[in-house]
Amino acid sequence: MRVSVSWLREYVDLPADLPTGDLEQALVDLGIEVESVVDLRESVTGPLVVGEVLEIEELTGFKKPIRFCRVDVGAANGTGEPQEIVCGARNFAVGDKVVVILPGGVLPGGFAIGARKTYGRNSHGMICSAQELGLGDDHSGIVVLPEDVKAQPGDDARPVVGLDDVVVEMEITPDRGYALSVRGIARELSHALGVPFRDPADAPAPGATAEPAYPVEVRDPVGCDRFAARMVRGVDPTVETPGWMRQRLTVAGVRSISLAVDITNYLMLELGQPMHAFDADRIAGTLVVRRAEAGEKLTTLDGVNRTLSAEDLVICDDSGPISLAAVMGGETSEVLASTTNVLFEAAHWDPATVGRTARRHKLFSEAAKRWERGVDPALPLVALEKAVRLLTDLAGGTAGEEVLDIDHVVPRTPVTLPVDLPSRRVGVTYSPDRVVELLEQVGCTVTRGADRLAEDPGTVATAGVSTGAGAGEVLTVTPPSWRPDLTDPADLVEEVVRLDGYDRVPSVLPTAPPGRGLTWQQQRRRAVARSLAERGYVEVLAQPFVAPELVDQLGLPADDPRRPAVRLANPLSEEEPLLRTTLLGPLLGIVKRNVGRGQRDVAIYEIGTVFHPRPGAGAPPAMGVDRRPTDEEFAAADAVVPAQPRHVAVALTGEIEPAGWWGAGRTAGWADAVEAGRAVLDAAGIPADRVTVRAGERAPWHPGRCAELVVDDVVVGHAGELHPAVLAALELPRRTSAMELDLDALPAAPLAAGPAISTFPPALIDVALVVDDAVPAAEVRAALVEGAGALLEDVRLFDVYTSEQLGEGRKSLAYKLTFRAPDRTLAGEEAVAARDAAVAVAAERFGATLRGA
Repeated sequence: MRVSVSWLREYVDLPADLPTGDLEQALVDLGIEVESVVDLRESVTGPLVVGEVLEIEELTGFKKPIRFCRVDVGAANGTGEPQEIVCGARNFAVGDKVVVILPGGVLPGGFAIGARKTYGRNSHGMICSAQELGLGDDHSGIVVLPEDVKAQPGDDARPVVGLDDVVVEMEITPDRGYALSVRGIARELSHALGVPFRDPADAPAPGATAEPAYPVEVRDPVGCDRFAARMVRGVDPTVETPGWMRQRLTVAGVRSISLAVDITNYLMLELGQPMHAFDADRIAGTLVVRRAEAGEKLTTLDGVNRTLSAEDLVICDDSGPISLAAVMGGETSEVLASTTNVLFEAAHWDPATVGRTARRHKLFSEAAKRWERGVDPALPLVALEKAVRLLTDLAGGTAGEEVLDIDHVVPRTPVTLPVDLPSRRVGVTYSPDRVVELLEQVGCTVTRGADRLAEDPGTVATAGVSTGAGAGEVLTVTPPSWRPDLTDPADLVEEVVRLDGYDRVPSVLPTAPPGRGLTWQQQRRRAVARSLAERGYVEVLAQPFVAPELVDQLGLPADDPRRPAVRLANPLSEEEPLLRTTLLGPLLGIVKRNVGRGQRDVAIYEIGTVFHPRPGAGAPPAMGVDRRPTDEEFAAADAVVPAQPRHVAVALTGEIEPAGWWGAGRTAGWADAVEAGRAVLDAAGIPADRVTVRAGERAPWHPGRCAELVVDDVVVGHAGELHPAVLAALELPRRTSAMELDLDALPAAPLAAGPAISTFPPALIDVALVVDDAVPAAEVRAALVEGAGALLEDVRLFDVYTSEQLGEGRKSLAYKLTFRAPDRTLAGEEAVAARDAAVAVAAERFGATLRGA
């Protein structure tokens, strides 16, 4: 929101000598974020004057049209002779008055102006556009002053174009839609500075008449609870927007279009009421306000042909939709240069519906920004009266006596507020009279009621605030129509604190409870993250939102529990409206993005939550903010929200060990993904004897290269190489591998006992066993451990070998066995006997034979 201080002064008595710093601080104290306060008097230095174009010579032979102009700048150049200036704009003609900055001047951004030779001519200065002067974003042409400007060539152009003013730019939070207007900001400044405020909406306006201004039918009184309209006939279409109005629109960043349209934009900025102007002669039949039919088409004013949703609100005539209600009008009924009969519309629309429509069509108009934040439903008739008077005063015509006003607005619901609640919640003593005074400043109607027993007596003296006079009194507060954000006692408490001053609230940190460190779950997550990072994986934080087609790209079968997903009611992107049920989708998207940008070797991980819906869970209980919910309410709400287990996942592609002068590198494969799973379980404190890795099948992994990670006979994750169809669908490199594991499914780590360390030397024996290719190496290892007995200290697979000599479908698994006794040096016979016992169990269970035997 950008607004000039001179406009604000029309409705609030700001001190004449108010420094810009004090103005900014007043707004900040009210909780309004100030982007900038620009004193336009200091933005352009040097000679900036009014000029009159005397001659224009069109220069040819260049890539773009260039004009050589002679401009009368009076005596401003010291000679009185016309100034020669080269200009590329084409929106002016001989006789027009323009804004000229002469050599020695400096434009915003430190752009110094001098005399120079360009396009074969000498140019002494510049004819300026609004963007170059810092007045707006329009750079399509230079500023042409209206004919009614009385300034003469050579006069200072600053007061003519508004560079003698101060412009404030603010970022308005979503809950303060009223501040997106001069009316709202002026009211706020009156609170902050204690100066009088004159409400521009406090003006007489005729009410509805028996005969409507135009026949209208509202079929959706929930989406549109008020619709008002008035007609002006016989307007002079040649009248241009006056300079003062165009200047204010430019400062606010709104482009001037035509008088009727500019009036609607001007009043939107002044009052906060978006309006629309129809060409009455281009409307056929009764106007109907309704929901669109799915698939209906509408070409909006920006020239885009839009396909409508059944949730969109539209205004229709006999030809179909002519306006995307509250967002943007349609081309078929827009005001043209020949329009003589104008129908002004001012309505009140449902904020949620408008917000969803704007996001669905990616059409964030100035009107939609205001509607989704809330607009005063009492404004339509006042706005119409002002629009009609402005148009008839400036362009003639006759205002129709008929007034349409279809009003279904529901009166505001009063809010009950314990008068001592602000004191109890904030820690600052507010007397009952002060609370009432501040709420009435906001515009609330306050009725003081009878005493009541204090609620939540255990918190009455919070932060040293004692109960005093009025501690049991209850206020009945009816918020004003322009504050739709005030709906419960907490909102009113915030207003009391805001207007009284945030600086009065003490900054007191709560005392940290002693003896509490990280929970074991937090410690586990940190250990897992540290373990993966030490192995070369880079942590990423992916957005939890996914597209509906992802389940098909990952190849999830119809009965897969990861297929149903939670759909967001108000997603950031309509293309990704679902919450993820697996970490792999967003994680693989990051792999694709990195590979596409030339990063061929990728190894990343994420620890985050996934979301599983609970069908038939019902609706959560209504919980207010006036007290802490009970344990039963918490449990009921928790039973409705989606299940959110925490997972860890890795994805890797390319070389995991780079090549160099030391030799060839090694490409990442399914075994690295399996090893990442083992590393996670080890970091989580799960003993190796409770972990089993076995062959499995689960989308999106390759069925022949997928491993199940099992803890105590419970499958907690999967790892391996991704299916070729998945790689093709997601456009990922061949052999891309991944692992995903449910951290919440892991049992708590047992208390680790200190290892017994033997001082006696180990006996090292290697065995190579030939087994069927389908036998998992982990199961062979388990058989060796079982057969070797207590003397076995460690067993490690160090080689997998296949050849024609072994036979088709056979493989050799080579293990390194470490034997050690805690109390003696093992004899060779003891180690060999233990080795033979281990091999015997493997032979009995899997038909294993010693290679070479």
